[in-house]
Amino acid sequence: MAVETLPETVWAARRAAHEVRVDTWVRPHLERRRLGVDHPVEDFLFTYYAQRPSALRRWHPGFGTALEGAGEHLTLKGYVERAGAATVSTEHVRSQRRLLEGLHALLGATAGRPPRLGCLGLHEWAMVYRRPQAQVRHSGWPLRLGVDGTDAVVESHRITCSHFDAFRFFTEQARPRNTLQPGREDRALFEQPGCLHAGMDLYKHAFRLSPMVASELVADCFELARDIRVLDMRASPYDLTGLGHAPVRIETADGRQEYVEAQQRFAERGAPLRRRLIEECERLLEASRPR
Repeated sequence: MAVETLPETVWAARRAAHEVRVDTWVRPHLERRRLGVDHPVEDFLFTYYAQRPSALRRWHPGFGTALEGAGEHLTLKGYVERAGAATVSTEHVRSQRRLLEGLHALLGATAGRPPRLGCLGLHEWAMVYRRPQAQVRHSGWPLRLGVDGTDAVVESHRITCSHFDAFRFFTEQARPRNTLQPGREDRALFEQPGCLHAGMDLYKHAFRLSPMVASELVADCFELARDIRVLDMRASPYDLTGLGHAPVRIETADGRQEYVEAQQRFAERGAPLRRRLIEECERLLEASRPR
């Protein structure tokens, strides 16, 4: 495979631009962590997903690009020296073939379905159903409708959560209320592009492909996931007006319409990112084939 070699002046500028971009998200999170302050919206991507802030900040050019004068990259997993430049090795890509095949299948199956809208973010409500305030995940933030009002919303709506990593956090009483029963091993049968969590997971898929894909793609997926999380929590049962987030009142007709329209916009934003990840998987799978 042809390798593009970047002089240090070029790749250093790209790295600096990436660091400036992600620091707008990383630095406030690190400061809150230092102070012991929790933010249920802005900190979610750093606490729920396995990617460390330092890893998000670290820049990679992706497989097929070599960096002149990048000795520090040679200390990172997956890199080798070729003709005096640092590059991700074909051997590393081959070692990730199982991951690539799995992600390609999942992303392709998801992209091949039309977005299903109107779930109304009820997964967050099902996670607190019939639980006292002190036992909910974000217990420091009040339930907008109180415990009884929250339970009434769950009981009066049809729950259609298709995402296992949301469904697995449902309370035991809420699980039978879901029309679907997604499992850990059958994600490709259920995931669909209208799901907010499937959109956020594009960030997870992207960083799992590091350093084989460019960090700019990872940052693009993070930015989408961060914006989705805002809607996710605005439509949740929690009152986050103290953080500047007005609620999307999905218990009302106007709120349901607002949610569906926002969900549609996120499905449209996620589609090209999902396609880029699929194309990267295909490129890397081709590079990993035995010659």
